[in-house]
Amino acid sequence: MNITKKLWIYHVMAIVTVVVWGTTFVSTKILLTYGLSPMEILLYRFSLAYIGIWFFSPRKILSRNFKDELLFVAAGLCGGSLYFVSENTALGITLASNVSLIICTSPILTAFLSFLFYKKEKLQSKLVWGSLMAFAGVALVVFNGSFILKINPIGDMLTVIAALMWAFYGFILKRLDSHYPVLFITRKVFFYGILTLLPMFWFKPIKTEWIVLTQPVVFLNLLFLGLIASMLCYIMWNTTVKQLGVIRATNYIYIVPLVTLLTSAIVIDETITMIGLLGSVLILNGVYVAERGVNAFKFLSR
Repeated sequence: MNITKKLWIYHVMAIVTVVVWGTTFVSTKILLTYGLSPMEILLYRFSLAYIGIWFFSPRKILSRNFKDELLFVAAGLCGGSLYFVSENTALGITLASNVSLIICTSPILTAFLSFLFYKKEKLQSKLVWGSLMAFAGVALVVFNGSFILKINPIGDMLTVIAALMWAFYGFILKRLDSHYPVLFITRKVFFYGILTLLPMFWFKPIKTEWIVLTQPVVFLNLLFLGLIASMLCYIMWNTTVKQLGVIRATNYIYIVPLVTLLTSAIVIDETITMIGLLGSVLILNGVYVAERGVNAFKFLSR
């Protein structure tokens, strides 16, 4: 009884974490309107997170061997620079709600990558039906933005690339998490995320003046993204997964796009249409069916 009572705090931590993550898309979109580039936002965000996490993570610098160090570089590339540059660029083109919803397909993409790389695993019917439902939802979301709201579809395509990068990132983490502490992995991902980002500034140098960064709206949003959304929420999330288990904790992830949908409508006046809502429902239900093992035929007949 006492153990059950103590678990409520971890449920609260999970809810707080996903609510924060749901608002990060809107926060990034605000920074883009102040002239910061997608790469600049990531640089400042990860730099703040990297500095902050040094107070919590192990002081060890290098991994056990060169091969693992290369895996950390790949993790920083897929889960850091490539993922966030694609996502942040998409936020400058399409709706924040679109980005949040399409990113939700990354678990399905991970499952298909698992099938491609590990041939022994069979494609289950729940994955096929869930994927079809989710991608139908993505098609509606893209259609809603491109034809009804007249938004460039390139933003949605970049979001698909970001979701794919996150799927690869998951595979890399699977190779690392059994050998290293979570905080050490996170710190290394932040470091190599920054390092692999720096060459991109050769093609698009930083143009934002420092005076812009001192504006309260810009400064506070960067602090929010770096210290709260990146560093603190990652620590809370991993604590939640450890205490509740990955399945119970991951159920809360589906709140993220709903939070984004509401905050984007309230804070930055993004338009919500019926087609967009229908696409949202299909994406969330599709991911749920694929991930949670709900029988697709029973689900569709309800």
